[in-house]
Amino acid sequence: MTQGIFNIPFLAVAALIGIGLYIIVFDRNLIKLVIGITVLQAGVNLFLVSLGYRQHGGVPIYTNACHSNMVLPVPQALTLTSIVIGVAITAFMLSMIMIIYRHTGHIDAKKSRKLKG
Repeated sequence: MTQGIFNIPFLAVAALIGIGLYIIVFDRNLIKLVIGITVLQAGVNLFLVSLGYRQHGGVPIYTNACHSNMVLPVPQALTLTSIVIGVAITAFMLSMIMIIYRHTGHIDAKKSRKLKG
């Protein structure tokens, strides 16, 4: 069975990564930068899961059944690890933004670069 030229999960990956990169590059608000990084992370996670997908694939569990077409478990494990790390990094970035806001009174990235000491 041949797949078409347009594979929907990979188009969604490209859209999510493009939106995330656009927000990161062209926005100055620190909260929106965190949102852009989170959208980019969602695109990477979807890419990892899409890599391990196999059409009509079986569950990769040891059984007596002989499944020659099993789904790859490694990308799913990497995605779970990426989600946990992403949540921790997002919490850290948001806490840093709170400290910057308390110190300066704004969340503009260009004004925050001038902070010293």
